[in-house]
Amino acid sequence: MLQSRIRALVSTVGLVAGLGLGAGLGLGAATPALAANVFRFAFQGDIKSLDPYSLKESFTIGMHGAVYDSLITRDKDLKLVPMLAESWEVPEPTRWRFHLRKNVKFHDGSDFTADDVIFSANRVRAPGSNFTTNVPADSEWVKIDDHTVDMVLKTPNPIAAYQFSTWYIMSKSWAEKNGAVAPTLPSALSTSYAALHENGTGPFLVTEHQPGVRTVFKKNPNYWATVESNLDEAVFTTIQNDATRVAALLTGEVDWIDPVPLQDAQRVNGSGTATVMAGPELRTIFLGMDQSRDELKDSDVKGKNPFKDIRVREAFYRAIDEETIAKRVMRGQAVPSALLIAPVLYPRAAEFKRPDYDPKRAKALLTEAGYPNGFSLGMDCPNDRYVNDEAICQAVVSMLARVGVKVNLNSQPKAKYFAKVLAPSYDTSFYLVGWTPSSQDSHNILFEIAGCRSGAKAGRGNWNLGNYCNPKVDALADQVERETDETKRNAEIKDGFDQIQADWGFIPLHQQALAWGVSKKVTLVQRPDNMLMLYWVSKKP
Repeated sequence: MLQSRIRALVSTVGLVAGLGLGAGLGLGAATPALAANVFRFAFQGDIKSLDPYSLKESFTIGMHGAVYDSLITRDKDLKLVPMLAESWEVPEPTRWRFHLRKNVKFHDGSDFTADDVIFSANRVRAPGSNFTTNVPADSEWVKIDDHTVDMVLKTPNPIAAYQFSTWYIMSKSWAEKNGAVAPTLPSALSTSYAALHENGTGPFLVTEHQPGVRTVFKKNPNYWATVESNLDEAVFTTIQNDATRVAALLTGEVDWIDPVPLQDAQRVNGSGTATVMAGPELRTIFLGMDQSRDELKDSDVKGKNPFKDIRVREAFYRAIDEETIAKRVMRGQAVPSALLIAPVLYPRAAEFKRPDYDPKRAKALLTEAGYPNGFSLGMDCPNDRYVNDEAICQAVVSMLARVGVKVNLNSQPKAKYFAKVLAPSYDTSFYLVGWTPSSQDSHNILFEIAGCRSGAKAGRGNWNLGNYCNPKVDALADQVERETDETKRNAEIKDGFDQIQADWGFIPLHQQALAWGVSKKVTLVQRPDNMLMLYWVSKKP
């Protein structure tokens, strides 16, 4: 049962805590630092904000993990282990008690205490945060003493701490001093103090941050734990152009890139200086549709929203040939999906099958819905976030054109893309996005991706950009959240996914493969959540 797993986890926590953080994190005894061990790395996108509550995006979260710590983190195998909370227990079903590490300091020299945890629990759930679901909305945080804090829930929640690994703890005094009490909105990144500066407790400090240019991390000499990394400095640069990024790796200008374009994998592996580090990723790439507005934006259909008609949603799904996208656009480095979650994260995933690609049926459905000649609409797509993201969108545009739908593609760098689609008005009609549930659990999908945005429960539907809404799914999500019997819980999850599929609520595409380009001069860890953690990166002698 799920509850028994939680008890086992809590029991394990006590053991790990007694051995020290290194045993849990795999951070081990520190490798003797070499002079000027500099790790240079490049991503196709940018670290747009240093505020750890601004944007729930894997690469950015990983970078925040270099300078900020969480109460609980995930090890190399994605298991939950202690971090700023050296141990915790659940003395009663609705109360979690966290025992905080002592003698931990923020980068400005101030002490880490329970006050900072309570402040961070409130800030992460405040308006403007993109991480409101990381901490249970109904939780009350109570200070027992400077190094003990309780999370009190209104109802039992066996997965209450599953997303804590990406909830980073901020300094209350620093935020108050610098006008950073409120989370940074994507539209305010250039003016927010917290977006441009950091004050964490983590193993690295940011000594230079030029959004869109570069960010420099330096080893924190006063870090409270030992780490595997022998780095003195890490220098991040944004390189959007694929060819330029690969060239920088092969010439030794950088030690790591993400992603390696699929067409360049063989050249990188044959270079003798670098290799492609590949593996399955937990992220699911999918399409969403605006099912909320009464009139679809950027469309020639006036006075109504075609996506409110289930026949139109089914037509779009059946018009898209995902098998061809996986084979040609992704060059075989993707696995078509019937769900919004990776199969390894849900034991009953094999019971779901992807509906057939059927353009004739799609055309007939559009005709039945009153669009025999199709219609036009806009589509939002990032061009520097996911593997071949723009090429996927171009393929979707072409496939929909075959059934009479004219799509005007708006492909932008991820900073502009996310600022648009995550604006308070959720400014998009049709979009592509990728999602890895930070809890590694299906509840995250039912609540954050498929939950009604208008729901009374805080955080529901944060990433439901098109506002698909079915109260039955919301009710099932709430049942899943508190269910402790694993068999019953998996059945409730199946009911939720069945309902989403019956509604043609989203169009799952695939799980992409990881494709990191790594210099043979470095060692590092690649987790399937696609987060690069600098404390596991070392330069070879």
